[in-house]
Amino acid sequence: MNVAVAQFSYESSKPAKSKKQRVEPSYAWSVSEPLGLHYPSTIDTIHLDYHRTMVPSMVSEAWATTGNYGAPGQDQVFFNRPVTGDFFFEDAIGAWMHNTSTMRFYNTRIPMTLLSHSTGGDKYSNLDRTKLEFSGNVNRKSQVGGAIDYIYSKGSYDAQADKDFTWRLFGSHMGDRYEMQAFFNHYNYTTKESGGITDDRYITDPAEVQGGVTRVDNKSIPTLLTNAHSHLEGSQLYLNQRYKVGFYRYRRDSVTDTIIDRTYVPVTSFIWTLDFRHGKHQFINKSGNEDTTRFDQTYLALGGTDETSSYWRLRNTLGVSMLEGFNKYAKFGFAVYGTHEVRRYTQVNTDSIDNSSGKLIPLPFAPDHRKTQNLLWIGGQLTKQQGSLLRYNATAQFGVLGDAAGEIDITGDVTTRFKLLGDSVSIKGYGYFKNLAVPYLIQHYVSNHFAWNNSFSKTKRVRVGGELDIPFSWTRVNVGYETLTDFIYWDANGLPAQHGGAIHVLCARLQQGLHFKAFNWENSAVLQTSSNEEVLPLPKFAIYSNLYATFTIARVLHVQMGVDGNFYTKYYAPAYNPATMTFHGQQELKCGGFPILNLYANFKMKQARFFVAWTHFNQKIHSGDAYFASPHYPLNPARLQVGVSVNFVN
Repeated sequence: MNVAVAQFSYESSKPAKSKKQRVEPSYAWSVSEPLGLHYPSTIDTIHLDYHRTMVPSMVSEAWATTGNYGAPGQDQVFFNRPVTGDFFFEDAIGAWMHNTSTMRFYNTRIPMTLLSHSTGGDKYSNLDRTKLEFSGNVNRKSQVGGAIDYIYSKGSYDAQADKDFTWRLFGSHMGDRYEMQAFFNHYNYTTKESGGITDDRYITDPAEVQGGVTRVDNKSIPTLLTNAHSHLEGSQLYLNQRYKVGFYRYRRDSVTDTIIDRTYVPVTSFIWTLDFRHGKHQFINKSGNEDTTRFDQTYLALGGTDETSSYWRLRNTLGVSMLEGFNKYAKFGFAVYGTHEVRRYTQVNTDSIDNSSGKLIPLPFAPDHRKTQNLLWIGGQLTKQQGSLLRYNATAQFGVLGDAAGEIDITGDVTTRFKLLGDSVSIKGYGYFKNLAVPYLIQHYVSNHFAWNNSFSKTKRVRVGGELDIPFSWTRVNVGYETLTDFIYWDANGLPAQHGGAIHVLCARLQQGLHFKAFNWENSAVLQTSSNEEVLPLPKFAIYSNLYATFTIARVLHVQMGVDGNFYTKYYAPAYNPATMTFHGQQELKCGGFPILNLYANFKMKQARFFVAWTHFNQKIHSGDAYFASPHYPLNPARLQVGVSVNFVN
């Protein structure tokens, strides 16, 4: 959801003889790895498109998912998809997690609390999300805050419930010499694993499978798994500190030559970033019969599955930077740094497994119960964040120790702006070159139903692209091209595999808005191609469209009313594997070719906003009713949803 920057500004009353004092506007920022550079962010208080936050399919123009809100999913717009993580189980719930890139820090001047609650469905399929975020300044330079985010969704179908609870603490200090931002984030995620419905005709042709009965009780549709669930738990501690060395610049009175004020001008900064993460994945299936029927291989236990994999990593980055703008010749910032990382993986201990019965399939290799990695990178960063004509950012990182040896990661972008018809138009070029080692768990993994011992070579990715942004015509065009060599993917058996050749992906996105008085029509269309549809299938065309009107009632109630939806063309959508929480290739069933439409009304009055939405209202209108985003996992049917959010400012 596109949310404009929101700022708060308030006046506090003084005694009668004093003038009102205006408090400076609040603002927010985020940080980037590896050195904690600041980038402007937002305070989420805008009512426009508020309803989209509660529609699972609206995460992206094309989103492969098991259907429920908060459920596992994968972005099918390839240029939006992140690389496989060190702990791949987390990739499927990345849209619902908080991490360094999504973390926001605030300077609110006065305490701010954002509280929201949304709900939908009935008592058997209700969807609820509650969010609370607080931020307050200790003084002009220091800030502390905390947040919770709780998702509980029973799902529209059997064995589909999701429960996700995250909490985090954060703080910052923006001093002249010393600067710090830190957060601790903890997540606890549980999802019931249904394995998908047993027969798609319960959705596409219920009369055929129910002996002429057309009405379907969604909760009674049989599923492949009935007593299984996945559990993910983890946390992240992030601490970025910067000590700046510089000089004072004085401003003097032109008549008396006395000092009026002074400003500290930093020249060089010394940086330390600590980043600690840990994660634990558990897959439990208490039905031994379903366990052996659903999965082709059984290595460790026949009476069901109860297995745990975990990891932790400790990353330390030390850097020195010359800062931009301390004098007229310092047109850019430059930094060098080194990063050391320790990773520890713990998998199922197979020493006590007894294969004498002959019923278990012997493991194809002798796995390591624990594995420790020591990794080291060195790198440099060149940035220009000031100036209206030209800005750029380039980072180059090279692996020198452990499995990271030989890694190359070079990323950069450059943006220029110019005036056209009285407005500022920007052109941006971006690209990267990556030669990255394959994560350990993709190389070596053991569980009850899946085990592999690979020796994959490094993957190579080269991407180039450009973006044109024309604000006065509400137009943004982004075109990119990428070549992937030795690409890692999940094959039809749910196992990681490496494609030896090159795969080429072309992606073009057009965002176009049309506005006339109170009427608005906003569109985001994506055209993409993959040169190998079997290894990397992608929908060729995807679009999100939003037609709405905005108006104000009695000068206090701001209203947005409209209809929005997304659509993407049919393709061989990835299938979901509940035991590993991964999406893998298949060539048997195509998904897509259907729209998901929502009727909505968003409102805002003073510090409160709320919405009412009838989501997927066209469920029974389009032919076939084949609303599957992933094979055998239907999306939510039509439902009424409401939500409210209040900004408390003390």
